[in-house]
Amino acid sequence: MKKKEYAIVDIETTGGNASHSRITEIAIIIHNGTEVIDHWETLVNPQKEIPPAIFALTGINNEMVRSAPIFDDISEKVLEMLNDRIFVAHNVNFDYSFVRHELEKSGFKWTARKLCTVRAARKIKPGLPSYSLGRLCNSLEIPLLNAHRAGGDASATAILFTRLLEWDTEGEMSKMIKKTAQDQRLPPNLPPADFEQLPEKPGVYYFYNQEKKVIYIGKAINIKKRVATHFSGHKITPQRQQFLRDTYSISFEVCATELMALLLECSEIKKLWPIYNKALKRFEPKFGLYQYEARSGYKYLAIGKLTKFQSCIEPFNSLYEGINLLKNLAEQFGIDNRFCNYGMVNKGEIFQNADHTELPAVELHNEQVTSALDFLLNNRNTFAIVDKGRTKEEHSCIWVEKGHFYGMGYINAETGITTITELKECVTPYKSNNYIMHLIYAYAEKYPNKVIKSTAKQLEYKN
Repeated sequence: MKKKEYAIVDIETTGGNASHSRITEIAIIIHNGTEVIDHWETLVNPQKEIPPAIFALTGINNEMVRSAPIFDDISEKVLEMLNDRIFVAHNVNFDYSFVRHELEKSGFKWTARKLCTVRAARKIKPGLPSYSLGRLCNSLEIPLLNAHRAGGDASATAILFTRLLEWDTEGEMSKMIKKTAQDQRLPPNLPPADFEQLPEKPGVYYFYNQEKKVIYIGKAINIKKRVATHFSGHKITPQRQQFLRDTYSISFEVCATELMALLLECSEIKKLWPIYNKALKRFEPKFGLYQYEARSGYKYLAIGKLTKFQSCIEPFNSLYEGINLLKNLAEQFGIDNRFCNYGMVNKGEIFQNADHTELPAVELHNEQVTSALDFLLNNRNTFAIVDKGRTKEEHSCIWVEKGHFYGMGYINAETGITTITELKECVTPYKSNNYIMHLIYAYAEKYPNKVIKSTAKQLEYKN
């Protein structure tokens, strides 16, 4: 390692992400593997206002940077100091993303091998109370002068780096700086063991923050490969950078099929609502079928907007989907259209019948409404999807009851199940929703040989 040279970098910025924030100060210390051989630092005019919260943390204000060089003016100097050197920083991906982005804006294409002193310290000095720079320096008796300024933090990081080189009897740092080292792509607070234990199988994975709270849930055909994509590339969006900083551990659950992984992911997201899961919200149904009774005693059926935590008889993705179903029910069961509210279609337009002829008898009308709803609820299919298991010794089962996802689970291949109702006893119940049923029906249509209907007299497993 003594033949290599390292650029130990620290920056101060106007905010937490490279795409919307700018560098206000940079310090670069050149280390030859034994000692510091060069040191350079400067304030940088970010060409934007420094937020009060950043000033409170760093002490750098707008007046201090007004006459400082802009990054374009120092970009060649920065590139000269970084070229052909290993980029070292405490939480390296943060500093690296800013410097790379700023150099790109100045017209320079630059990449480098990286070494994170947070990760190195966790490997070489495990079990310390904290690995933030301030607390780490306190634990290891490293002087940290002028904290939260680029020069002060870079100097402390350089001392830490020197000590880690001395303590690294197992050659951990040599392994970390190899181009193929997975460690360098992992978030700074994520133990490598969490990533290494991930299987290359279908399933669901969970990301946790420092408080052990789930912050993201994902599904994959290959869990390990999919998780690795979260840490690859150089995206600099605020959400991604915060996500990487918040990731402290990962767990997983293997599923037999991609469909089961999809269903588990959806169910878990609905139950836990992790802060970084946004995609499923667009699949929420927007409208629903409702029943209500007027003071006159007449029962009404209505299509209306579906709000969060509100239950309905039947959900719909679109208003017209609901209108079509209600019109068909009214026609099939002879329900007077004056008791059907089809919701707003265009501004000022309501699908209502203005007929003022004599109304039907209350009892007869209400019986028609009840019959229509009974038909709707009882005409839904009950079936199972039996598929391959996680191993050759088991089968998987997804149970749908009266048009709703009831649950899923696994059955030992040697278990003597002869009727479809016995399958229900082998699954774990989960909550159903419109999106889940869309996934199940699409799969059942694509693989009809895996579907066992409630009318089946004999079970046949077809993997």
